Amino acid sequence: MASRPKLSGIQKQVLALYRGFLRTARLKSPEERRRIESVVSAEFRDNARNVDRRNFVYIEYLLRRGKRQLEQLKNPDITGLATLEVKK
Repeated sequence: MASRPKLSGIQKQVLALYRGFLRTARLKSPEERRRIESVVSAEFRDNARNVDRRNFVYIEYLLRRGKRQLEQLKNPDITGLATLEVKK
């Protein structure tokens, strides 16, 4: 079995944030859960594709923004997640 390369601290934070979103989605209704999982998956995939891995300032900004969104999503009164598309 080949060993995996060690993850950097920032990579571990990104994975923890992703897992946090998926865990929180389990607390919502089944239809909302699927929608949240879809939005989160698409957002993370898009950022993985389009954000330069050496742009630590922007990655840290995305982490902070994601953590705020996750905290809001954990609120039982919040039922879903919305996305905003920003034109670059």
